[in-house]
Amino acid sequence: MIAPVEHVQSKEPAYPDYLPHYDPSEKVEPVGAFEHDDPGHRADAALPNLMKEATNMFELSPHCGTELHGVQISELSSAGLDELALLTAERGCVVLREQKFNDIGFEAQKQIASHFGPLHRHGWMPHPQNGPIEFVIVFDSQDDLRIRKSWARKSPIQFHVDQSPEPQPPGLTFFCMLESPPGAGGDTIISHMGRAFDRLSPSFRKRLEGLNAIHTTANPIMREIRDNGNQAVLRRPITKSTHPVVTVHPVTKRKCLFVNSSYTQSIVGWDEEESDYMLKFLFDHVNRGADFSCRVRYEPGTIVVWDQRCTQHSQTLDYNPGQRRHAFRLTPLANVPIPSKVEEDDGSCQEDEARVMLNLC
Repeated sequence: MIAPVEHVQSKEPAYPDYLPHYDPSEKVEPVGAFEHDDPGHRADAALPNLMKEATNMFELSPHCGTELHGVQISELSSAGLDELALLTAERGCVVLREQKFNDIGFEAQKQIASHFGPLHRHGWMPHPQNGPIEFVIVFDSQDDLRIRKSWARKSPIQFHVDQSPEPQPPGLTFFCMLESPPGAGGDTIISHMGRAFDRLSPSFRKRLEGLNAIHTTANPIMREIRDNGNQAVLRRPITKSTHPVVTVHPVTKRKCLFVNSSYTQSIVGWDEEESDYMLKFLFDHVNRGADFSCRVRYEPGTIVVWDQRCTQHSQTLDYNPGQRRHAFRLTPLANVPIPSKVEEDDGSCQEDEARVMLNLC
């Protein structure tokens, strides 16, 4: 029997400058309103600058995820970054491996990520002690079990959009793996919300259009206080926004479901029981969506870029406690969510239902 090949972790973290820093007294200001110029609008649809050095490209699943080899994010031109934004908008996420990006330093990393919009400043996740506040550090090891503690006694599978309560939520997002657990484990599942919306029945889709929902950071902040007491990090007060339940991606024009179990609290204008019932159905619909998701496995140097306007994602937390998983995230903010247009039923629902039934036969 052939033994599986595993990378070996050193005793000390490989990137000490990127270790998490927790300061309960620290405060930050939100980015505030801004005019968003989406790079995907400027991109050449043929992707000549992005694909110039590519050696391989393949889909991770039919509806979500593309893996791209031979391309270095840190060496892309402005036009190449625009094309990366377009490809990510179309496919939901793009996976790149063996990246030099992790070694170019805080300021260069920040400058590249800022190409896609002003960078989000998190209210409770750690950043590097001597690094910019915009960096979010994801660190799990025997020396820091804070993540494990926050997920104790519940499933870690929780699909969400990072910081959807922002008035202008994230767009393109970088998740950069510095160290991953040896062997299998620690993957990210990414699910396409355009396909999630399409999978609903035509008349149900029309019922969702025009609805708005309240997104809030209240519950995550309460968990931070519950888990960490006097050491809880509360840099910002509770953030709360109202967003459409169904949005339109500004570049692809695709309709996407925009509610998530981490931050969406209620549907505007509905009684609590009605809202809870509807949201639970939608959350369950996303959780069951293996047919519109992909699973990304990491090794050190892997970067996953996803568009949070058309995807949700979840950790797996399936590796052994004490194994080191060390990454950082940079999260550019984007446009105010665009509501899908509410259209009168002109008979297309019935026609669409007939096509669905024909495809099932």
